Amino acid sequence: MTKAVITGVAGFLGSNLALKLLTEGYEVIGVDNISTGRISNIDKLNPFPQFQFIKADITQQSILDNEKMVKIDEVYHLASPASPKWYQASPFNTISVNTVGTMHMLELTKKHGAKMLYSSTSEIYGDPEIHPQSENYKGNVNTWGPRACYDESKRLGEVYCYLYHSLYDTRVTVARIFNTYSSGLWQEDGRVISNFVTQALKGEDLTVYGKGSQTRTFCYIEDTITAFRKMMASERSNGEIFNIGHPKEYTILEVAKLVKKLTNTTSNIVYKELPEDDPKVRCPDISKAISVLGWKPRIELQEGLTRMIEEYKNQI
Repeated sequence: MTKAVITGVAGFLGSNLALKLLTEGYEVIGVDNISTGRISNIDKLNPFPQFQFIKADITQQSILDNEKMVKIDEVYHLASPASPKWYQASPFNTISVNTVGTMHMLELTKKHGAKMLYSSTSEIYGDPEIHPQSENYKGNVNTWGPRACYDESKRLGEVYCYLYHSLYDTRVTVARIFNTYSSGLWQEDGRVISNFVTQALKGEDLTVYGKGSQTRTFCYIEDTITAFRKMMASERSNGEIFNIGHPKEYTILEVAKLVKKLTNTTSNIVYKELPEDDPKVRCPDISKAISVLGWKPRIELQEGLTRMIEEYKNQI
């Protein structure tokens, strides 16, 4: 039985990945300090006898000596606040989990001869001057602003991965994740999709920042997890970085109007001041993932939103 460690298992990505692995017969050790994750996500995993949960902070070295951390094959390091709402509320913890926590997971991976997937982010490109962004683009990140705690710590996490791979031949691959969504995204998460759908279903105004002309892309959770699995399985992915996201680009205003249409809401669209350092464009070049992994997303935004809206209706 393949044994995987998933950090951030109580979060959106971690809990969905854990559920997928458990249904395939994996043994899963889930780790989370429940700082931004939710216990309800763990409750969905507990019925599986091959699931074990460790409530712990991976920035503490003691995680490496935990008695459950034995005979590990795969490590998915997904722990970190991912929404500006959360990482700006806890900037020093965000920096720690993406740097010290990443080093600890790389040590664990090296110790067991396992393979690690590090969840980086499209945020490492900052406010890009090249569009779309390929993996060899160095980025345009502001180190002196409210998003820097996340952007720069994720970039340094990538440096740790590079050093462990180049110095110790540790098997590691890096996913630069662009916006991922589904009905499993917490309504209070603070990201644009969950905000729009929740506001529309409650009859509240849809909040658009700036003129809504900034662009984003949106990848459904199933496609993102498929990419993770392909990255972990492929020997060609070792020491490589991949953009993981949908290449179809939308303006934020287009997304707001689509949510209004699909929910049939009477909500108005209101405009507020654009936050500092909010990127004007964001779109992945996924040609590397297509050629090396044979991966590209299959679920279009309208289909994914329709699924999400139906589930949110039940929750609200």
